[in-house]
Amino acid sequence: MPRLLRPGSWAEAQRLTAILRTETAGGLLLIGAALVGLVWANSPWWHGYEALRDLQVGPAALHLHLPLHAWAADGLLAIFFFVVGLELKREFVAGDLRDPRRAALPILAAVGGMIAPALIFVAVTARTGGDALAGWAVPTATDIAFALAVLALLGAHLPAALRTFLLTLAVVDDLLAVTVIAVFYTDDLRLGYLAAAAVPLAVFLVAVRRRLPGWLLPVPAVLTWWLVHQSGVHATVAGVLLGLAVPVLAGNSDGPGPAERLEHRIRPLSAGFAVPVFAFFAAGVHLGGASALGAALRDPITIGVVAGLVLGKVAGIVLTSYLLATFTRSRLDDDLAWVDVLGVGLLAGIGFTVSLLIADLAYDDPLATDHASIGVFLGTVTAAILAALVLTARNRAYRRIAEREQRDDDNDGIPDIYRP
Repeated sequence: MPRLLRPGSWAEAQRLTAILRTETAGGLLLIGAALVGLVWANSPWWHGYEALRDLQVGPAALHLHLPLHAWAADGLLAIFFFVVGLELKREFVAGDLRDPRRAALPILAAVGGMIAPALIFVAVTARTGGDALAGWAVPTATDIAFALAVLALLGAHLPAALRTFLLTLAVVDDLLAVTVIAVFYTDDLRLGYLAAAAVPLAVFLVAVRRRLPGWLLPVPAVLTWWLVHQSGVHATVAGVLLGLAVPVLAGNSDGPGPAERLEHRIRPLSAGFAVPVFAFFAAGVHLGGASALGAALRDPITIGVVAGLVLGKVAGIVLTSYLLATFTRSRLDDDLAWVDVLGVGLLAGIGFTVSLLIADLAYDDPLATDHASIGVFLGTVTAAILAALVLTARNRAYRRIAEREQRDDDNDGIPDIYRP
């Protein structure tokens, strides 16, 4: 009988371990930056925070005289999505997910984990009126760095197969999220700029393929980003396009391919700087006292986001995984149980970075944006607490699995579990 969530290859396990280490450290920085932004925005010195957030810099002649929070959302997050594009392409070209049977579960789970939260949000806000429904995509995103930081704080020994599932699900989730941003949150599309972006994108591809000096790559990359930004499509889309354009295989060389080299170089910048800075500006919601917070908690937008993240994510992921197992007559790996999938589903309800970005794009009314952001905070914290309860209850079993995953009786440097 086919098994779901079985261990992958040793090479993939090593690569994912390095990625998870970087993302976990970045997640801790993200949490810290978000807390600083939230506390500062609600302190007696909140005017200073707003002055910094709204400080405009950049060349006006290029239509880039933007406030710092816009630079964080449009510029720094493009770096994050560049890494997403690299990771996704590498997974499907050279990673374990080039096998359709292994790719089916995280892809379908990511789709289910986006559809269910959106449906719940729509059900909660359908009678609200106005543009409340515009935020339907807010609770659909997963923040892998935040989720891994929660695991690090818990000391949870999540098995390698579950960590791989969570990481891959989140990467596919991010790609779907940027697709949603491009399709549903583009109001004024300028096709000329978008078509022109193909030229520097092609130059970037050629430069990477021919292994031209690294200092040349930012020139076509930045030009691609600027043209996409001018087209009306959110500039983070340029990051994904650039990432997907990078070849994965090394050609005639035995060394790492271009995608792996760039990912190794850019991921620390993304996790350690770009995402935390965005979180610092995005988390600075002025709560306005007890009465204003109470009004936010009664707003269907806030309730819909919380319900989507906490209930929708886990329902979509668990139900989709169960249906896949049923229709393919598969079962979970012997070491795992459905409660483990439940725990991963709850972790996926930690939607922070991309959720806050979509909240900012969805609403023109600052109050609606703030309420959606408050919903993201509450939903993320609630999902994290519930995930902690589920996963720590399974920690004893996870420790036994971890010991078996590290066992190397023949001392060849490769754990026995990865042997045929």
